[in-house]
Amino acid sequence: MYPMPVLIVGTYDENGVPNAMNAAWGIITDMNEISISMSEHKTTENFAKTGAFTVSIATEDTVVPCDYVGVETASKVPDKFAKAGFHATKSEYVNAPLIDELPMALECRVKSFENDILVGEIVNVNADESILTDGKIDPKKLKPITYDPVNHAYIGLGDKVGNAFQDGLRLK
Repeated sequence: MYPMPVLIVGTYDENGVPNAMNAAWGIITDMNEISISMSEHKTTENFAKTGAFTVSIATEDTVVPCDYVGVETASKVPDKFAKAGFHATKSEYVNAPLIDELPMALECRVKSFENDILVGEIVNVNADESILTDGKIDPKKLKPITYDPVNHAYIGLGDKVGNAFQDGLRLK
């Protein structure tokens, strides 16, 4: 997949301390399911204990802290969440943190973690009012970023170029 979404996985440790990591190897795999490829980390230890995690969408405005939680490990810097400038609000649906600075998150229960593939059941989509237009998430307001693995760069999304499930009907 190219480019890839920049996902920030949030968890609590056994003491309720929030943690976040950057993961670009993820995709929605079913109507209410997300799959993310990740090796063993503090994050994997955390969700093994809590059975839950959140997946926030990194934004243009948060490139620095979102990259930081990908280049630093909580095993060496236990307060990396706070050092990134993040603040947590506990999800109402799962035992995992919502990152206040990231305006959209999927709240997930762990379905499985095998062969370095995390599969989560999406139980709620949390979106701040600031990114909504007519009650729907507006990409122009969200300003999500993608990861370009060829050039090791983060890229903002461009303008709308078409209408899904509509433009192709002209060829029917």
